[in-house]
Amino acid sequence: MRTARTSWKTYTLGAAAVAALLSSTACDSGGTDNGKNPGVSGTPSASGAASPSGTTRPGGGGSTAPSQSAGDGSAKPGSGGGSSTAACNDNDLSIDTSGWRQDSGQHLLITATNFTDKACTLYHYPYVRFGTGIGAPVGATESKPRAVATIGPKEKAYAGVFVFRAGQQTRTVTSFSLGYQDRAPDSNRDVAPLDIRLSDEVGSLTVGPDPRVTYWNTDLGAVEDFLFRSGNR
Repeated sequence: MRTARTSWKTYTLGAAAVAALLSSTACDSGGTDNGKNPGVSGTPSASGAASPSGTTRPGGGGSTAPSQSAGDGSAKPGSGGGSSTAACNDNDLSIDTSGWRQDSGQHLLITATNFTDKACTLYHYPYVRFGTGIGAPVGATESKPRAVATIGPKEKAYAGVFVFRAGQQTRTVTSFSLGYQDRAPDSNRDVAPLDIRLSDEVGSLTVGPDPRVTYWNTDLGAVEDFLFRSGNR
């Protein structure tokens, strides 16, 4: 990683010049700013989205507000630095699954928590395979993330899966496999996924012939908006 360095030149004024400048300023202003405001401005900090209702959250509580960057596929750390964070992998994350009350099991929530001491980025959408984990992963929904999902220590990111529609032929599974992408879209498809058993809360899952998964998002509300309110699947 290259670090940009900025060179600064230091200028010194002679003692006589400084004294003359201070004297001139004092006489001209008379101790006032002549109606001009000081050149100091602040940047307001963004607040997190409101906590949605009717949701069973894994881990039994909220999380700290995660860092986000523009959703253009090139993540930057929340500190505003110029270099991208590393892609998250199995060694960075703990995975939990849950559902929504009054949902009839048609959707699954995947929650990834960063348990390391460094930030990482969940790029694009997760590779989800149900059952044996063989074959192509579940297709992505026709949506883009509101922000690239860069998560620091103990922060969370979410992906939602639309599992089945009423009337479809379905099968029952108790586990799924999960894989992660790098910055390049559709990368790491051939990397062996991690087999994950569904949580006790979920138990088993009824899967239709054409499930879909959302992009990773640090805002749970964004996932819910798409799954339940956008009508796009």
